[in-house]
Amino acid sequence: MGQLPGTVTAAMMAATSATSAAATRSGGTATPMGREAIPTNVSSPWFEAGDDVVVRYITRAGSQVGMTWPFKVVHDDAESTALYIAAGSTFMRWAYGSDGSRELAEGEWRRSVLRLMYPGLSYSVWLFWEGEPHRFTTYYINFEEPFRRTPVGFDTNDHTLDIVVQPNLSWQWKDRPEFEALVAQGHFGAEFAVSVEQAAEDALARITRSDPPFDGSWCDWEPPGHWLRPKLHPGWRTEPAVPWERRAWAYPAAAG
Repeated sequence: MGQLPGTVTAAMMAATSATSAAATRSGGTATPMGREAIPTNVSSPWFEAGDDVVVRYITRAGSQVGMTWPFKVVHDDAESTALYIAAGSTFMRWAYGSDGSRELAEGEWRRSVLRLMYPGLSYSVWLFWEGEPHRFTTYYINFEEPFRRTPVGFDTNDHTLDIVVQPNLSWQWKDRPEFEALVAQGHFGAEFAVSVEQAAEDALARITRSDPPFDGSWCDWEPPGHWLRPKLHPGWRTEPAVPWERRAWAYPAAAG
């Protein structure tokens, strides 16, 4: 498959010099763009364009399957993965009871999103479209665990902090107070918090340079006309979760 719009190639990755001391201290390998070293003993076939897959958030406590979204695969190889969810798709969200309990319940996804993920990278980049015909509105940087492959898709979890980027590349933080509160309360480890800040610095540098995907190359992308909304895989809940191997370092309160 030829290079897609805004694809980040290995050469582009190598050009980024940021490293993570926290990752090295914790037993991980510091790599460009805040990426973790990818185990060489993991072998999974790539998904095909048009496949239905799921992205699952694996809970910090208990490593259980949490919020889950269905996606259509746009592109998937060793360097990058692009996934698409159409507005109106059914996903699984947390519903909270009056007693503070929660359970997963169906919800309706409101906006069409292309999610760009890179192996070992601790954030993904989302592109939002609204209206008919689709109108590109926003880039969204979601800080999260590096994804793990499963037979039904990809496992990760959210790290609360986000950056919202306008088409003109002006930007603003989202949920920074919530992120800082989780650090202060011990839910996120101090060294882990530093690694998230380093990933944010890397993302902001990429915005400043208009690096892919912030060069506009994906903004006019449209899903194939014959695609239907993606559906949740029948095994979204039963397929065993693949927890992040560094969760004890990142989430000391959950590990305790």
